[in-house]
Amino acid sequence: MACRDASPVIEYRETAEGLEARQLAGFFVDWLRQPTPEAHLDILHRSANVVVAIDQESDRVVGFVTAISDGVLSAYISLLEVLPEYQGRGIGSEVMRRLLKQLEGLYMVDTLCDVDVQAYYARFGMRRATGMRIRRYDRIPGGETGG
Repeated sequence: MACRDASPVIEYRETAEGLEARQLAGFFVDWLRQPTPEAHLDILHRSANVVVAIDQESDRVVGFVTAISDGVLSAYISLLEVLPEYQGRGIGSEVMRRLLKQLEGLYMVDTLCDVDVQAYYARFGMRRATGMRIRRYDRIPGGETGG
């Protein structure tokens, strides 16, 4: 009898082409209002750069990172998420490495993050900076109240 302990085979793609909303359930866990899977798919399609991690057995997206960019000088990493049950397996690090490879010709690559994850981003050569923000939770497309 074979053991079912094997790690899932993860496929990494640098495009959102061919993805469906049904593959995107479970993200935005700690958000006050969560975008629907349909809105999430739209985010992936409209981002200048994207890397997705797909569990080949379940055909489910288990991690992703997006960036918006002018394609000349700068980019902003807007979202990086890995489903809770897939965290700690290096998926977030791999999607980040692949995204930063896409952006390596640009002068500046920025992100805004909470203090508790700054050490994570520092592993990729990012440095702490000061930023400003506006959050309009009522404008999240299809925003569902969540965690």
